[in-house]
Amino acid sequence: MSLFSTTYDVIVVGGGHAGSEAAAAAANMGAHTLLITMNLQNIAQMSCNPAMGGIAKGQIVREIDALGGYSAIVTDKTAIQFKMLNKSKGPAMWSPRAQSDRMQFAECWRTMLEQTDNLDFYQDSVNGLLFDDDKIIGVKTALGIEIKAKTVVITAGTFLNGLIHIGEKTFGGGRAGEGASTGITEDLVAKGFESGRMKTGTPPRVDGRSLDYSKMTEQPGDDNPEKFSYLATSKRLTKQRSCYLTYTNPKVHDLLREGFDRSPMFNGRIKSTGPRYCPSVEDKINRFATKDRHQVFVEPEGWTTVEIYVNGFSTSLPEDIQDKAIRAIEGFENVKFLRYGYAIEYDYFPPTQLTHSLETKLIKNLFFAGQINGTTGYEEAAAQGLMAGVNAALKVQGKEPFILKRNEAYIGVLVDDLITKGTEEPYRMFTSRAEYRTLLRQDNADLRLTPRAYEIGLASQERMDRVLEKQRKTDLLIAFLHKTSVKESDVNPILIAKNLSPVKQSMKLFKVASRPQLSFNDFVFIDSLKSFIDENAIDDEIIEQVEIHLKYSGYIEKEKNNADKLNRLENVSIPSQFNYNKVKSLSFEAREKLIKIQPTSISQASRISGVSPSDISVLLVYMGR
Repeated sequence: MSLFSTTYDVIVVGGGHAGSEAAAAAANMGAHTLLITMNLQNIAQMSCNPAMGGIAKGQIVREIDALGGYSAIVTDKTAIQFKMLNKSKGPAMWSPRAQSDRMQFAECWRTMLEQTDNLDFYQDSVNGLLFDDDKIIGVKTALGIEIKAKTVVITAGTFLNGLIHIGEKTFGGGRAGEGASTGITEDLVAKGFESGRMKTGTPPRVDGRSLDYSKMTEQPGDDNPEKFSYLATSKRLTKQRSCYLTYTNPKVHDLLREGFDRSPMFNGRIKSTGPRYCPSVEDKINRFATKDRHQVFVEPEGWTTVEIYVNGFSTSLPEDIQDKAIRAIEGFENVKFLRYGYAIEYDYFPPTQLTHSLETKLIKNLFFAGQINGTTGYEEAAAQGLMAGVNAALKVQGKEPFILKRNEAYIGVLVDDLITKGTEEPYRMFTSRAEYRTLLRQDNADLRLTPRAYEIGLASQERMDRVLEKQRKTDLLIAFLHKTSVKESDVNPILIAKNLSPVKQSMKLFKVASRPQLSFNDFVFIDSLKSFIDENAIDDEIIEQVEIHLKYSGYIEKEKNNADKLNRLENVSIPSQFNYNKVKSLSFEAREKLIKIQPTSISQASRISGVSPSDISVLLVYMGR
């Protein structure tokens, strides 16, 4: 049955973080797009913690913004607290994080999507896919309606055959209060796709009025909070809400252990893999039995709501155990539950079945993004959604795919890791996964990526103009520092105040500025520099760029050279469907992995687990290098 006469350019299945970014990106690229979701009230719902960003994740949100996505703008509009993490370390480690108002976040996302041209919405559940041989041509909904499309992006989150566990109780669902999605997995497996199961969990939500904050440590936001989006229209917070910190203790651990025999994690009912870096509280006390306490972050869910997210207490233990154990935490003695924690199992598809554009290898014009690819986290999902939406639109337009390399973006690392290495546990981004993290800082995502996005029509003229102006002013200030000298009488008071040796003659400003013991703010009041900054309207963002350049230019240059060397291997392409059985000198494991992954370049082949440097040498010889 077809009530839709339109053949859409792009259909996006699922309205979570991946689906929302995919729909926005495709529509903004000029593709006629339909977003189908089971509940239009829950678009971009924060199913787990009410926060965006964090270590490496904050860099991803800034990259999404630099490309023209919406996540950073929505976060800035709905933030209740902002922190720059790792500020005591080098700039490659600085990671922005914001607490959001959960209800405002979803409302703001929906409003922005509704104001996006070329985007239609439809509330229904997709439970079938329409194929024409090895090509997707549309979807079929629970109501039996067939909707045709040139490309389809599946962003089903935790909904594919989702199963919720609380103690010994199990019921179907994709999220608390919402049903599971069936049919899609079955259609894909029938087409030859390999599928698996993963697990994630969420902590209880409690009534903040029942907590005693005097027994906890207050965790305020930064004194001078920054923001996520590079756009001038995005504003910094002028007021913030605090989070709080408390701890579990041996009594809490003993009470939790009482429920282990009824835990779905330990009695065999949950067989799938959960996120290693965000374990449940029962998993923590089991794996780290020698630790007598674990952190519990008490996070408000918004400006006005009493609902509190108990971060660090993710669990699927029975309700009575959750209740007893949490009351033994300081400040939680009289707690009132709003909802219990639970675990959820769902289907995913090993991402080695995708190309770098996130299109499936088996079915043309079909793209996967988000937790269907085995990732965990809003930020990882949103990044994949944006890339899948862009590439679906480009496919319809008959253009080359948009692919980011590992030295261009954390998003490039994320996609390459997934399709080259695959994942057997929920994948989470860390700074350590990026070999070029000095290049991939949160402060320069716009300089790195906005020109790329502008070329394909995703980033706006406004964004491009801001990047050009930022680069112009950065270059201007660097040139000024290199050519301007300052007297020893201007510099020595600063040096003496820092217990540093005074200088005996005038010196160039850049020499002073590049000293690791000094910050730019130490000498910004020197008359000539202050006048230059005022006359040229140099703001803090430009000063940060210049300071990083002066102090880290050696490291940055070294990383660029390393990236260039590796990119030469990126240019040695491997023909599609290459017959590795012809290359007799390859190890058996390498041949097996190469046949499965089908890398497109020698560089990608070198990153496959099980392919050794000697195997790469053999391939290079075979390719005539």
